[in-house]
Amino acid sequence: MNPRPTPVEAGRSCPDVRREDVWFSSRGQRCAAWLYRRRSETATAAPCVVLAHGWSGVREQRLDAFAERFAAAGVAALVFDYRYFGASDGEPRQLLDIDSQLDDWDSAVAFVRSRPDIDPSRVALWGTSLSGGLVLTAAARDRRVAAVVSQVPYVDGLTNLPRLGVAGLGRMAVAYLRDRYAQLRRRPPYMFPVVGPPGSFAAMTTPDAEAGYHRMDPPGSTWRNETPGRVALQAALYRPTKTVAKIACPVFFAIADHDVVTFTRSAQKAAAKTPGAEVHMYPGGHFDPYFGELFERVVADETDFLVRHLRPPASR
Repeated sequence: MNPRPTPVEAGRSCPDVRREDVWFSSRGQRCAAWLYRRRSETATAAPCVVLAHGWSGVREQRLDAFAERFAAAGVAALVFDYRYFGASDGEPRQLLDIDSQLDDWDSAVAFVRSRPDIDPSRVALWGTSLSGGLVLTAAARDRRVAAVVSQVPYVDGLTNLPRLGVAGLGRMAVAYLRDRYAQLRRRPPYMFPVVGPPGSFAAMTTPDAEAGYHRMDPPGSTWRNETPGRVALQAALYRPTKTVAKIACPVFFAIADHDVVTFTRSAQKAAAKTPGAEVHMYPGGHFDPYFGELFERVVADETDFLVRHLRPPASR
């Protein structure tokens, strides 16, 4: 563990926030994490929000910017890499498996609840894109979760299929079969790109996808533009919108009004089914909430939501 102060954003600083390198175990493997806290509040059990990225994403791709703001407002933040990604353990690398990632969410939450400096009754989840769906599933399974932030969420894999077209569906099917064959032969996974230009073969080929991922990626990042073919079928069948009615806590939906990656209308439909949903619409596409003025607006709204819902019961 190595506490160190970190900047809240380029050109700004928050000397009261420190970042600590920690890790937790998930299914016997180590998940690397950063824990952010205000230095001035380390003597008390703080509320905490747990964050992880979307499809193939790693913690250094702008999650630190969100975590630092939450911590500056008094909400501790744990940012982790899934197994097989980033600084976490696990082979083969880049193995995106939804069930495994849900296990990692459960392990991350158990880890922060076990810490004496975190209040186990005030733990929230924050997810974006694919993890925006994962946190909905996790909260539906765990009624102790105190609040959820679901940003530009992936809520219904079936709605993504028509946009692929016949040719795209065919290429996804081939990638799936090639990867399954590699598994049977105990060979390395068959990989295809996460993002690519329109018309190419990749998981995301919208006009904003390739530029959005690379814009999030800082120098020295551990992110790799590859994903295993086996996830194609699993992602198509993943529908967190089917379980949102079971969520017992407040949910903040941050929805981009021109999202052509996870689809604006799909997120709105999921929010309409969610008890206690607080829906915020923002101008722009799927990747715009990570940057610039829109980031400032989104992170301020999310911080306000977390502070309101993670306050001690006596002060609400």
